[in-house]
Amino acid sequence: MVTPTYPGVYVEEVSSGNRPITFASTSTAAFVGVAEKGPITGAERIFSFTEFQTKYGGYLSTSFLAHAVFQFFNNGGTMCYIVRVVGENTATAAIALNDRSAATNETLTISASSPGVWGNEMEVVITDGTVSPSNEINLYVYRNGGTTPLEKFENLSMVSTASNYIEKITSNSAYIRVSVNTANPTLTSAAAHGTSIGATAPAALTAPNLNMRINIDGDGYQEININNGVGGGAGQAADLTTPANIATAIQFVVRTLTPMRSSTDPNAFAQFTAATGTGNVLVLTSGTAGAASSVNVARASTLANDATGLLNIGALEGGRESVGAAQTRPQNNTVSVPRYLIGDHSPVTGATGPVRSIVGGLDGDPVDSDTPYEDALSRLDNIDDVSLLCIPGVSSPSLIGYAMNYCSTVRSLSDCFFIADLPQDVKTVTEVQGFVAGISPKDSYAAVYAPWLLINDPTGASAEPIAVPPSGFVAGLYAKTDARRGVWKAPAGTAVAVAGASGVTVRYTDVEQGLLNPTPYHVNIIREFAASGRVIWGARTITSDAEWNYVPVRRMAIFLRVSIYNGIQWAVFEPNDERLWAQLRFNLNSFMMTLFRRGAFQGAKASDAFYVKVDSETTTQADIDSGIVNIEIGFAPLKPAEFVVVRISQKAGQPS
Repeated sequence: MVTPTYPGVYVEEVSSGNRPITFASTSTAAFVGVAEKGPITGAERIFSFTEFQTKYGGYLSTSFLAHAVFQFFNNGGTMCYIVRVVGENTATAAIALNDRSAATNETLTISASSPGVWGNEMEVVITDGTVSPSNEINLYVYRNGGTTPLEKFENLSMVSTASNYIEKITSNSAYIRVSVNTANPTLTSAAAHGTSIGATAPAALTAPNLNMRINIDGDGYQEININNGVGGGAGQAADLTTPANIATAIQFVVRTLTPMRSSTDPNAFAQFTAATGTGNVLVLTSGTAGAASSVNVARASTLANDATGLLNIGALEGGRESVGAAQTRPQNNTVSVPRYLIGDHSPVTGATGPVRSIVGGLDGDPVDSDTPYEDALSRLDNIDDVSLLCIPGVSSPSLIGYAMNYCSTVRSLSDCFFIADLPQDVKTVTEVQGFVAGISPKDSYAAVYAPWLLINDPTGASAEPIAVPPSGFVAGLYAKTDARRGVWKAPAGTAVAVAGASGVTVRYTDVEQGLLNPTPYHVNIIREFAASGRVIWGARTITSDAEWNYVPVRRMAIFLRVSIYNGIQWAVFEPNDERLWAQLRFNLNSFMMTLFRRGAFQGAKASDAFYVKVDSETTTQADIDSGIVNIEIGFAPLKPAEFVVVRISQKAGQPS
């Protein structure tokens, strides 16, 4: 609030009290079914069929999940969730690899990103890194002998604290997962001490070229004077004409250094060694072992005093610097075996070669009951934006009843609608009536569609069209209708033409549909008409409750419930009085009026179309004492003109 202190004009922003209610999503589908690959816990959101293929694989002869997802996007869908169902006894393809130490300890496991036989086709090539060949590796992923890598991961480190740590960099791979064996015995052995090795034997040192900088275990660079005492104390001149004497001098000076970081192990300096190796090259070794153990040499801060050029040590002088984890890298396999075959490598060389063991990928037992599909629905419990549910090509009266109950009862907001397929072999009117009669209990949170549709085989295996369930097509057309007209428009009619189908498996007649459309069956038929092609010719829920007969009425109620629930969260913990009730009436009336103007309700006037009631009649003093505010909203839903009756009469008695 502005406090006036001088004569003039004061400007203050005041809230209008209007908190707009956002329209809830109505067209995000969830597809539950068997896939070639993909995660078997949770649900993954995807935005295209290409993304589905990357995460879940291609078409299967035993499942219609991929077919349905393709037709969902093909008919107007834009986003969906996938829930992969598997049987018992699945296995994930994996290969365990040995490191480069003399003892060849197991260093890491490369596995397929999800269970299934598909993982046995994955292959990886491992080579030395291009930036630091002594410390890093490149990993290339192929499939089934391919010549172009599916994924490339280059310059990977085995050090867990490094920004290019192999587990971290590969964690988003669509095909593999990498797990490092942190208990690898190599990490505690002599092989795990970081080293800096010279390129060639050092030359004799003379003043002023006696300085270099050294960094041990990442502690930071410190500059040393190699002539700063050998054996006799600081300042004593040393004979630096031989490689052995130079090594002794470096070791002495470095051991006198104090770590700059409190986190650095003092033994890195106190037990540091400098020696000569093959060809009299200098070998500088950290005093501690571990993945990040390291020795790095750099030129002196003043080039006139630099000794690294004469010592031939350090990366800039052609030397090699290896961290402790360098020996834990899996062996470069480009010489003897071109590729590591995940899940299908032969022979397995055990403890003596690059491959320690393999596990073959398995699809598991066939999914031949409703239970795995029913259990999979719980993986959608915490996903709020799912509004349509499909289990493509899998249907039984009990499964439809279970899925319908999940939508209407299990989900806390009853915010989902199930699109059900009939079994492929249920075709005649009598068969359809018998199947639907077995669904119990029935409510308005599901609709049944028939018949199956014909499409060209996407795999090319069949020259003839194949039959696929309609739910994927229908879900896409729901989404398309919602986007173009609104959820209150029935997803049926000549404007709702089915794309991607070449025919129907059963051409129902008007008479046959007349036996399936009314109560108690309410089966929505996909028909073929000469002028319109293949169209959805029904919009009924499976319930016999006349109030909720139609799909758009039930879905409109879901839409209102979710939108209002999300839009009035601000009211929680506000004072429960007339001021709050007025704000709620204002916001809800604005929301309902927006829908009325878009044609979502019946009625020529807003008062005929809806009402919002929040007052002392809906909320009594007892409610206030209990912390409850009651809101009553009524709406006049649009119902489809399912039966259009045209009366034609002959005009008689006209003069000739």
